[in-house]
Amino acid sequence: MTSYSCCLILLLFTWNTAAYGPNQRAQKKGDIILGGLFPIHFGVAAKDQDLKSRPESVECIRYNFRGFRWLQAMIFAIEEINSSPTLLPNMTLGYRIFDTCNTVSKALEATLSFVAQNKIDSLNLDEFCNCSEHIPSTIAVVGATGSGISTAVANLLGLFYIPQVSYASSSRLLSNKNQFKSFLRTIPNDEHQATAMADIIEYFRWNWVGTIAADDDYGRPGIEKFREEAEERDICIDFSELISQYSDEEEIQQVVEVIQNSTARVIVVFSSGPDLEPLIKEIVRRNITGKIWLASEAWASSSLIAMPEFFRVIGSTIGFALKAGQIPGFREFLQKVHPKKSTNNGFAKEFWEETFNCYLPDGSKNSPASTSFHKGHEEGLGAGNGTSAFRPPCTGDENITSVETPYMDYTHLRISYNVYLAVYSIAHALQDIYTCTPGKGLFTNGSCADIKKVEAWQVLKHLRHLNFTNNMGEQVDFDEFGDLVGNYSIINWHLSPEDGSVVFEEVGHYNVYAKKGERLFINENKILWGGFSKEVPFSNCSRDCLPGTRKGIIEGEPTCCFECVDCPDGEYSDETDASACDKCPEDYWSNENHTSCIPKQIEFLAWTEPFGIALTLFAVLGIFLTSFVLGVFTKFRNTPIVKATNRELSYLLLFSLLCCFSSSLFFIGEPQNWTCRLRQPAFGISFVLCISCILVKTNRVLLVFEAKIPTSLHRKWWGLNLQFLLVFLCTFVQIVICVIWLYTAPPSSYRNHELEDEIIFITCHEGSLMALGFLIGYTCLLAAICFFFAFKSRKLPENFNEAKFITFSMLIFFIVWISFIPAYASTYGKFVSAVEVIAILAASFGLLACIFFNKVYIILFKPSRNTIEEVRCSTAAHAFKVAARATLRRSNVSRKRSNSLGGSTGSTPSSSISSKSNHEDPFPLPACAERQRQQQRGCKQKVSFGSGTVTLSLSFEEPQKNAMANRNARRRNSLEAQNSDDSLMRHRALLPLQ
Repeated sequence: MTSYSCCLILLLFTWNTAAYGPNQRAQKKGDIILGGLFPIHFGVAAKDQDLKSRPESVECIRYNFRGFRWLQAMIFAIEEINSSPTLLPNMTLGYRIFDTCNTVSKALEATLSFVAQNKIDSLNLDEFCNCSEHIPSTIAVVGATGSGISTAVANLLGLFYIPQVSYASSSRLLSNKNQFKSFLRTIPNDEHQATAMADIIEYFRWNWVGTIAADDDYGRPGIEKFREEAEERDICIDFSELISQYSDEEEIQQVVEVIQNSTARVIVVFSSGPDLEPLIKEIVRRNITGKIWLASEAWASSSLIAMPEFFRVIGSTIGFALKAGQIPGFREFLQKVHPKKSTNNGFAKEFWEETFNCYLPDGSKNSPASTSFHKGHEEGLGAGNGTSAFRPPCTGDENITSVETPYMDYTHLRISYNVYLAVYSIAHALQDIYTCTPGKGLFTNGSCADIKKVEAWQVLKHLRHLNFTNNMGEQVDFDEFGDLVGNYSIINWHLSPEDGSVVFEEVGHYNVYAKKGERLFINENKILWGGFSKEVPFSNCSRDCLPGTRKGIIEGEPTCCFECVDCPDGEYSDETDASACDKCPEDYWSNENHTSCIPKQIEFLAWTEPFGIALTLFAVLGIFLTSFVLGVFTKFRNTPIVKATNRELSYLLLFSLLCCFSSSLFFIGEPQNWTCRLRQPAFGISFVLCISCILVKTNRVLLVFEAKIPTSLHRKWWGLNLQFLLVFLCTFVQIVICVIWLYTAPPSSYRNHELEDEIIFITCHEGSLMALGFLIGYTCLLAAICFFFAFKSRKLPENFNEAKFITFSMLIFFIVWISFIPAYASTYGKFVSAVEVIAILAASFGLLACIFFNKVYIILFKPSRNTIEEVRCSTAAHAFKVAARATLRRSNVSRKRSNSLGGSTGSTPSSSISSKSNHEDPFPLPACAERQRQQQRGCKQKVSFGSGTVTLSLSFEEPQKNAMANRNARRRNSLEAQNSDDSLMRHRALLPLQ
């Protein structure tokens, strides 16, 4: 069984060795062997395996100069460590490096070589097999490049816990330690890169992009993470396509059609250079320009894409690059490469041939290397400069510095430095094992591993706990996911004015350690769009919505495709592309453009506005006229007119009118709490006081002229005190209403925002409309009663016919306040106060004019009528008229009765009143005859009725002879009717003229 196993393993190893001949590996012996996986070629030749014969290993094509430089970085680091006196002294590192050809199959083929050698060592076959050329086990592997390749390799190496340190695989899937137990890397994972891409798009205010990803474990996870970040930033993706270097032409054509028809100008690409190359070639062939390419680090500096002939299409590329490192002495090491000197590097021969487009004399022209070159060249994929079908022989004296290839581009060592760092990470892990002190080790009971018999899993344990300082003074330690957190440089592709080559200009950086929002820095002045323009291209589905508008959703379209909708009134937006308009604060309103909020206009019935000034002038005029009337009445207080109008009540009435006019001023000006609580009670109490005076006054005169013969009780009952008491009682009811109102629901100042959007109306909130209704209703009730008595008193003597004017004033009052109700209900804002002021002033002017202006006119301009004789003349005429009407009424009744009994034609009643038939107008008003004779002491009155005329004559002495004049008048009076005597006596008894 043992012999069988030995033979099987040897057979496997032999097959593996055959598959990788001397020209297909770089190998050097050492005490400890490190494995390496590098893409020396970009791919493999497509070959249809029909299985009619034994399948052959596919051959690699398209030489990768950068891949060879990365391989050289590993060899340089190992030789530097071997020559170091402090790092792994007395220990020699060897290497076994294979070409992955940028494919999974070739990478796994190489990985099997590492695993097979380890299995041979674990079987301890030295005692069975005499293997003089025995190579120690591979304790760690540096590589691979692509994430898809590293995923396959990591799955295999993880089975045997062989540590794998990748220098370029950035897929975030590889951070899963449950699946990839032995994987570590010296490059940041793509999670930070995808976030940085989204940050760049947000920085330039783009929101309409397309995405392209390699159909592998690098492109798919990277673009998925980008979609997540884009969604958080409201970035919309117009299209999303997958590509591969092995995609057929039809698939490439479909992707190009999508790109050409898309309105998105920014294209985010997560791919490697080889996978993207076929697509770029087709885009160049169709000359699709004007696109902005956002490149992941895998192709941002790829020599396959960054070619001058492609620049017109992809010149607007912005990409991510790893932080460049410094490798002292590496430039000189690269220049020393030579096929004859690099005996341990089997790839040097092919490198020399590809660099100088020749073949070495000791090789056949149809060698595999030459054949692969010619195939690649014929397909347009070669990197050489030859134009013939066969290469000339190499002299061996060619100067490596005379040819420009990516191999010698050591100005920005990014991946090369990651390779250098990966080798040193493994070396420092071995150094930790070498210097381990028993009892302080990482293994059971603090034990240490034996450096001479070290195993891969022990190295993996130390790598997980690694912490050292690199040659640039930076701390190196892998996190729990086996990653190194690093920063990115942001590069922009420029065309060199010197030789026309593509150069990578650093225009910013991305610091993953900074706080969110402060990680990205871009120097826009260094960016050239399309190779020449400084203007940032536009890549949005819709044009920006200006301030004052917001984005409106278009049904069926992505959220980035929108229409600009004006902000509604009361809302604003002060930024571009606002998703929603903000509401203005309560006391503010949007300006005309809706870009900001301005304070609302505050309105109230102000003193300074024309309407307020006019109302104030009318109120002041009312106060002045009322004061003037009060002054006239005060000055002429002893004249008959003033006395006949109940002087004391007239004073109180004028005072109440002053209060009415003054109360209107409380409705003008900015409403305050105290003015709101004062104005309605002041108005209500003033008007009730005014109407109470008119009511008592009218009712007293009416009772005087309709009462029977007065007694001392009448005089006492209708005395001045009782009149004031009645006025007080009527006013007190209104005061009680106001007190209850102010106590239960006091009015207050109120800022009304609801009536008009742009205006704040400062008004008075009445507190209780019911209380206001009671206040006005009670006033109108008193006015109605007053109107009733005034209407009944309309036929009193001329000097007492102010009842007619009171009737008119009450009519005006009712008209005003009935009109006030609908006007008050239909107006708003400051006009509510204006309507009430107008109503107060109109009612007050009506009362003042109707009651007092005719008296003031007589007092000032007709003093001849302001005499006792004039007043008594009209009073007596009214009395005789009443008596005559009564007598004539009885006479008519007696005549009708006699006619019904068949008697005589009838006789006149028993009276000394002379009666004669006439045809004058019925019931004319009494008037004093011959008023021009004001010096005479008597007057005659003629009272006409429908069936006769009564003529009466009265004479009056001076006031000091009133008693004698009254006796003579009674003796001369020829009237004997009892009703006439009663009428005269009651008027003379109660009239306040003495």
